[in-house]
Amino acid sequence: MTSPASNHSSPAWEHTHRASATINPLSALAHRMGEAATTWLSSLTPGQRSHAVYAVADDERKNWHYIPRTRAGLSLRELSGGQQKLAFRLLATGLSERAYGQALAIMSLEAVLAELEGPARTNPRDPDRYHFTVFGTPSDTEPWGWRVEGHHISLNFLIAGGIASAPQFFGSNPGKVPAHGLTDSGLAGMAGFRALALEEDLGRRLVTMLDQAQRHRAIILPEAPRDILTTFQRNVTRETAIGLAASSMTEDQQHLLHTLIETYAGRMPEALADHQLDRIARDGTGHIHFGWAGGEHVGDPHYYRLQGPGFLVEYDNTQNGANHIHTVWRDFDAEWGDDLLANHYAERRHGDHSDHAHGDYGSHGHGPEDHADHSHDNDDHAGHKH
Repeated sequence: MTSPASNHSSPAWEHTHRASATINPLSALAHRMGEAATTWLSSLTPGQRSHAVYAVADDERKNWHYIPRTRAGLSLRELSGGQQKLAFRLLATGLSERAYGQALAIMSLEAVLAELEGPARTNPRDPDRYHFTVFGTPSDTEPWGWRVEGHHISLNFLIAGGIASAPQFFGSNPGKVPAHGLTDSGLAGMAGFRALALEEDLGRRLVTMLDQAQRHRAIILPEAPRDILTTFQRNVTRETAIGLAASSMTEDQQHLLHTLIETYAGRMPEALADHQLDRIARDGTGHIHFGWAGGEHVGDPHYYRLQGPGFLVEYDNTQNGANHIHTVWRDFDAEWGDDLLANHYAERRHGDHSDHAHGDYGSHGHGPEDHADHSHDNDDHAGHKH
């Protein structure tokens, strides 16, 4: 085995994408989000708007989850074809092209589950049960936010002199579409499809690259937990990182770890992904830890986590015969954009009327929580407070 890399960032960790000095891509992204949200809202009837819009300060903004349940906002089912197109245009502003495709695939898996499980459910499987919500009024100068959420998708954004984009959740059930049990010809053609293939394969590849001493530090539990440990907690606490530090990995292993991190950061639009990766590099990539639990073969229940000074990624694949994936990106320093709001209102109190649209738009989000069995049929009602 080659010797571990030093604590300093190696070329494997250098993030080379840099924005033009004359154009702030993050402020441009925030503006595109605002335009897309405004266009969608303009297409709604007054009655629809009353369900789609909440105040920024409303507790509903942080009422997130990834199970099938009753939700606030407007679902795709409640929108006309034209309104749906505008809603998807808004969704596309918050994701990279690859992640946008993943989101559509995750939604389509609801039709697969509907056929596999049948209709006898409190919350039926339905690709149109994804809800869009706007918080506040889209603006280049005042705080506002938006959310897209449904089974296995939760995307949360707050814009206020920056862009907060966490918590961010993607899941996949089934993790791999089975070859049997689907009678619909269109759905049967999805057999073998994996919406989150990279997330699974890269994590397993990394743990199998470790030598015995490294594995001793990387294995954090003999069995994988039933779900991501942070579950649907609104906020998470920065705790001591567990697992194997990147500084104790070989250069090849560091390259793979970086690729895995980029896979998650790369769900964000390029401007946000670049910003997040720059933050990770500044924090010191040698401090990032990789932890694994469970089996290492395809089909074994397994879990892994990536933790740096400012972020946490969790991946879990244990339910339904280890064919049901949950993944989340969280940010210890700026979950929900609370820091952005605090800065905005502090500057207002001090009479600073500068144009926030040209500020340092950054990506934020992070958190954990215990829970009962909520992975399938919980029917918690998301309070509708305007």
